[in-house]
This record gives sequence, structure tokens and C-alpha cells, in this order.
Amino acid sequence: MPPETAQSSEQALYQDPNLLIIFGITLMAVLGVSSVTPAFPRIGRCLNLPSQTVGHIITAFTLPGVFLTPILGILVDRWSRARILVPALMVFGLAGGACSLARDFRLLLGLRLIQGIGAAALNVLYVTLIGDLYHGQERARAMGYNASVLSVGTAGYPAIGGALAMLGWWYPFALAVLAIPLGFAVMFGLENPEPKSEQGLGTYLSGAWENIKHPQAIGLFALTLMTFMIIYGAYLTYFPFLMENAFWASSLVIGITMSGMSLVTALTSSQLGNLLKVCSEKTLLQISCVLYALALLTIPSFPNVWSLGIPVTLLGIAQGLSIPNLQTLLAGLAPIEHRGAFMAVNGMALRMGQTLGPPLMGLVFGIWGMESTFYAAAAVAGIMLILTTMGIRKRRKTDGH
Repeated sequence: MPPETAQSSEQALYQDPNLLIIFGITLMAVLGVSSVTPAFPRIGRCLNLPSQTVGHIITAFTLPGVFLTPILGILVDRWSRARILVPALMVFGLAGGACSLARDFRLLLGLRLIQGIGAAALNVLYVTLIGDLYHGQERARAMGYNASVLSVGTAGYPAIGGALAMLGWWYPFALAVLAIPLGFAVMFGLENPEPKSEQGLGTYLSGAWENIKHPQAIGLFALTLMTFMIIYGAYLTYFPFLMENAFWASSLVIGITMSGMSLVTALTSSQLGNLLKVCSEKTLLQISCVLYALALLTIPSFPNVWSLGIPVTLLGIAQGLSIPNLQTLLAGLAPIEHRGAFMAVNGMALRMGQTLGPPLMGLVFGIWGMESTFYAAAAVAGIMLILTTMGIRKRRKTDGH
């Protein structure tokens, strides 16, 4: 972007058509889980499924990303961002819409697996595109804005999904068809610099590996994995069941309550640029780990639905501090010709966290009960704090361009 005053530059940034399209991609990336989790208790009742089994709806969706994300990362670097993104959005939308027609649990899981194939590219590409288009403080602001949009989505989707689930558990799945018109917007409206490298595949892989194996990067990948284990394993999977079992909350109340976390996340992440003026990325990540642990430890002890707003708020602040910081640090560690592969590894870590979280917490649930899932997640947050303190250093000055 051309140089402008700080105020006009910031205004131009969130009005940039490219960034608006990226916002749409981000909203699709979080739609596949946050819109359907408030329906989990109703799905369990209608299909006569135990709580642990309902969590497979998340696992089936996230599993393809564990295996496909590294391949997709190489393809977006070697081929094209848009050539991967447009088909991914179409598959996501079509398979997601088909889920709303399924009434058999095995068929639903199969369709979720196909939808997850389309979704595998989305979490990689929206961060990669921001890294391609922006740099320096502008990149940090763009990451913050995008994290806010992501949080608005994860705030709105549970409420929308919870309301739709009151009509029928299958209706929240139909929201995925919105990805189809977005695919056309990407096809005709996105103006993104594509990597231009004449390197052979071996040279490319060698260069990408040099960036990926950096100790700072490995630490950030691990933090991403554990963050999404916490959110998907304890919060998104078992928090709805805790609300229903302990307080007889409806799907709509569950969705509205869970939306509170994302609204707080949106507000917090929108202030990332200002927060970084007074605190380092490492300090903000440490604060987020403490807040994760505190919120998760206290969730089972609150006496009513309304008091759950306290830990939900703490989780929202933690998420708003951690995710955009992790993404900004990661985007700055690799040059454009390797950024797709680099962010793909982070996407794989993200998907592994999403995939492993529900079954691991389900194992804890089966042995020690529902409350223990939150205590186990708090222990993971403690490990994250140790890793952040010992393994994350000051950001490298490499801009990645």
C-alpha cells in the first residue's frame, strides 16, 4: 500500500478489498465446528449416541487436515494460492450442505470427512495470504483485524447454530453453502502476489525445511497444537454438555453463552497493535497461558449459567492474546516462496490439536468424569506457559519478504 498517515493507513487497511475477501475465508474456516457444537446434546439424544461419540463429528472434520495440510502447503507455494483455495471452498460448501440432509450418523461422519478435505486449505491460506499482502506493523494490524473477524464468527455461529438446532439438529450444517459464493469472489476479486520461484523441488524442500526446523518455529507449532487441544477438546466439546447437564440449558442458551468468549476475543485481538506497544509477544503469550489455566480450573465450580460468563470472558481474553500473536510470529519467519509450506505445518499442528483434543478429553471423561476434562485442559495450559517462558525468544527481525 502507498505511504499514508497512520490514521488513514489503518482505515484503508480494513477497507482493502483483498483483506475483506480474506475475512470471508476466515469466517468459513471456523464455521465448520463452532456452528454445530451447540447442537451436540440434541444430536446425541436424537441419534441415541453417548457424549464421547458425538465428539467424532469434530474429529471426522479435522482429521483430513492432519494429513493433507503439508501437501497443500507445497502446492500453494509451487502452483498457486487461488488454484487451491477456490476448489477447497467449493468442496467445503457442497459437502457441508449435504451434511444437512443426512439422518444417519455414519453418513454424517463420511460427509464431514469430505467437508474436512475442503476445509484443510482454509486455515493455512488465510494466514498465508495476510503474510503475502502485508508486512511489518501493517501485518500485525491485519492479523489482529482478522483475528477479530474470526472471533466475531465464532461468537455469532454458536448463537445462530443453537437457534437453528432448535428447529432440527441438522439445520446448522446448511450454513456451509455460503462457501460457494465466496469461492467465486476469490476467483474474480482476490489480487494476491503469487510466489514465483524457479527452484527445483529438492531445492525448494530444502529451503522450506531450514525455516520449519528453526527452534522458534517448532515452539510456536507446539503452542498452536496445545491451544487447539484445549479449545476443541474441553471447551467446544464438553462445555455444552456441562451446561445442559448442570443447568438444563437449551441449545440457544448454550450458543449465546459460548458466543461470549468469541466476542471478548474479537475485542482483545482488535487491540493487538496497541498491546504490542507496551508488551512483547512473549509476555502476551505468557499472560494468555495463565488465563487459559485459570478459566479452565474454575469452570466446574460456578453455580449457575450466568456466572459462567467469568471463565468464558477469561478464555476470550486468552484466545485474543494468543492466536494473532502466534500467527504474526509465524508469518514473519519464512519468505514468500516458502510461506505456504511453513504455514501448512502450523495448520497441521492446528488440525492435530483439533483432532486429538476431543478423543483425549473423551478418555479423561470416561475415566474421571466431565469435570476432569477441564482440569486436564488446565494442565495443558500450564505446559504451554513453561514452553512459552523457556522456548519463545524475541521476534526475529526477518520480515519474510
